[in-house]
Amino acid sequence: MKHLHKEAVRPSNNRTGVAAIAVVIALSVHVLLFALPAGAQARPSSWDWPVGKSPDVLREFDLPPEPWLSGHRGVDLAASAGNTKVRAPADGTVSFVGWVVDRPVLTLVHSGGLRSSFESVRSDLSKGDTVSQGDIIGKLTKPPHCGAKAECVHWGVRRDETYVNPLQFVTDLRPSVLLPIPG
Repeated sequence: MKHLHKEAVRPSNNRTGVAAIAVVIALSVHVLLFALPAGAQARPSSWDWPVGKSPDVLREFDLPPEPWLSGHRGVDLAASAGNTKVRAPADGTVSFVGWVVDRPVLTLVHSGGLRSSFESVRSDLSKGDTVSQGDIIGKLTKPPHCGAKAECVHWGVRRDETYVNPLQFVTDLRPSVLLPIPG
């Protein structure tokens, strides 16, 4: 019996042991990602892109470390002024339609404490109007948010008072987990 026990604990080769450890680590990471509370990780939802099916992102989300510092509190999506219809990414209620500094802005309130805003978007909607996902909420207009170098719509999303990356609502931003190749 002692002889069998010694054989059972001795690995057949080091490569098999390393592969087994890699599988355990990969599965642990996978379990941890899905065990986090909702909102702790970026998971794609049932929101739609506000322009196009999957527009080019001209400028990424860049949340500054402090609220008063410069950054980019949204994403810039490629679009053509005057031609691009902007759609509601999710059901919501219009909370603001008007001018901010030198450009038209529209803001929607969604469930879960989320608000999305769009620059430079002109709209015939009024505060309090309800919209359904996919409804046209306005058109991209000039002056464009991106300036002379490119035309774009700026899409920002806040959860309560904190800006969050809008791309988490239309794409999967979770990190990739590479599994070992057997053999």
